[in-house]
Order: sequence, then structure tokens, then C-alpha cells
Amino acid sequence: MLLVSPEQIAAVMALPLTPHSIAELDAQVRDGLPKSALKEGVEHATRSAEERRALLARIVPEATFKRRRDKLSPDESEKTERLARIVATARYVWDDEADTREFLNTAHPLLEGRTPVEVALTELGARRVEELLWKLFYGLPA
Repeated sequence: MLLVSPEQIAAVMALPLTPHSIAELDAQVRDGLPKSALKEGVEHATRSAEERRALLARIVPEATFKRRRDKLSPDESEKTERLARIVATARYVWDDEADTREFLNTAHPLLEGRTPVEVALTELGARRVEELLWKLFYGLPA
């Protein structure tokens, strides 16, 4: 279950065509998201230029990113959507851009001392971060 809508996820990536359902968002991911979607998502998830470069390189190696013309591959697009979903969810929970970035980039004890951004690089890790955010939002014990 998602805390956020496809429109909120798309807003993090600044997609030119806003999806209004998960199916529409999935179709855009399968077709390949624009390179700008990754840049936007990374921008929202990080606090500094150094963090931006490091995160971008973990999702798509720098040389590969430079070679891409307009679109990311489906795999890269999936990673980009995952990052945007985590950012949108954290933004929903914290309701503040600075607090969102701080949460995403601060080691958390329930994530084995890793940062939510780092954990969310895999789908299962992203689910763990979403579960943590749900618990924070609803005040449930971790």
C-alpha cells in the first residue's frame, strides 16, 4: 500500500506527463524515464553536490549517464522511480523538504545504522524504508 499518489511520485521527478494511476506510471517506467527524472529525484533526496554525485553514480554510473541521450533504460528508470517514491513518501511524512533530506541521509538504527537512501537502493530495502515511514507517520512502535 502506498502513502503517496502516482502524481506525488511524478512531481519528485518533474515528469512532463503526469501519470494518474500506478499503471500509467508503470508504463512510463517501462518505456524509459527521461534523464532529467533521475537528476530531479537525486536533487530532492540529497543535501549537497557531493551527495548528489555519489547517489547518481550509485543508480547509473557517471559514464553511462553521460552516454544516455534522452531516456534511461527500464532498469535505471525503475531505480529512479523507487528513489522518487521514497522521497515522496518521506516528504508526505515529514511535510518539509529539509526534514525529508535530513531523514533520508541520516543513519537509522532500525536500518542497521544505514541511511534510508542507501537501504532504498534495492526494492526490498525500499519496502523496509516505506514500512519505517508508515510507522513514524502513524506513531506505531518500531
